[in-house]
Amino acid sequence: MSDPLPPTLRIHRAITEVPRGAWDALLDDAGRPFLEWAFLAALEESASVGPHVGWHPHHLTLWRGARLVAAAPAYLKDDSHGEFIADGAWATAAERLGVRYYPKLVLAVPFTPVTGRRLLVAPGEDRPAREAELARAALEYARARSFSSVHVLFPTEAETQALEAAGYAVRLGVQYQWRNTGYGSFEDFLGRFHTRRRNQLRRELRAPATQGLTLRTLRGQALSEVRPDDLYRLYASTVDKYPWGMRLLTRDFFARMLSTLPHACEVVEARREGRLVAGAFNLVGPRALYGRYWGCLEEHPFLHFNVCLYHPVAEAISRGLERFEPGAGGEHKLIRGFEPSLTWSAHLLFHPGVDRAVRSFLEHERAAVLAGLPRWRAETGFKRGPLVPPTR
Repeated sequence: MSDPLPPTLRIHRAITEVPRGAWDALLDDAGRPFLEWAFLAALEESASVGPHVGWHPHHLTLWRGARLVAAAPAYLKDDSHGEFIADGAWATAAERLGVRYYPKLVLAVPFTPVTGRRLLVAPGEDRPAREAELARAALEYARARSFSSVHVLFPTEAETQALEAAGYAVRLGVQYQWRNTGYGSFEDFLGRFHTRRRNQLRRELRAPATQGLTLRTLRGQALSEVRPDDLYRLYASTVDKYPWGMRLLTRDFFARMLSTLPHACEVVEARREGRLVAGAFNLVGPRALYGRYWGCLEEHPFLHFNVCLYHPVAEAISRGLERFEPGAGGEHKLIRGFEPSLTWSAHLLFHPGVDRAVRSFLEHERAAVLAGLPRWRAETGFKRGPLVPPTR
């Protein structure tokens, strides 16, 4: 029997160039919901992602005849905005050496610091072989077009190992995430804290009632009550607070999400006498809840904690989800029961001198991250609970 033909690489300047059914057939739980065709299409077709904001779609696909066997969401980047991987110092160092850092190729989901599949492989295919081919194809494509580098942002740990074997340098990061250790109720979760910390959390939890606020989560059919204008207004209220804030998402993005990906959308609302005061737009996958965008139209003590942390945790417990990822940053999450979790990225810069400097930096950064994990875990205030060492 003859060996199968080697896959052929194609580059797509829009996700709509790839048939939806073929793309989604590559997905497993680790790819949903952020790698779903409808999510990527909502970003592109709503003009939230595109050349005008420095995200040029260059999606990589591998085909064997008419069959899609592997793919990766990829973008040519003119800057580093919306990546959540701080490489500005690398760009500055490259420029001082007279080396052009942009454009670069990133395999990522725009504006989404969530670990998940970045190398998609069709069922029945040799996953390690196809992952290696995608990793090499990204490098060959970027080199041929004189891009400076290739970066894979927030891949799974297993994918990170494959990328490292292909020559990429690995970077460790930390996020604060809630993990379900088998809680039967929110009270079980509170019971893990030392008394003083538990009393503090109870005071914060009581705040909405004293402020006349009612919180609820809308999902499924209840999403018909949600107005995209309200979601955009909440999103903009947070972005506009910061001098560096940019309204990258459009109103149409929220409208498209509600209409084309309703199974993945959840909205937390805080209302007083029917009037919207604050809210959060979250996404849900097969095993986890993800906090994405929040905003408030009135400022109230502890409102952010209740809408964005406590209420979603209670929802995750009631539904038996494995974890809740509220997003990047925020050490305030530690004392509220969110534990440090490793994230990964992989990088290969084509200029030898810049690549060596980056790899040296990453070695020192990695040591600092691993050394900090026990201290960060201790800050949760839990009375008990296993301290699981990182697997990498």
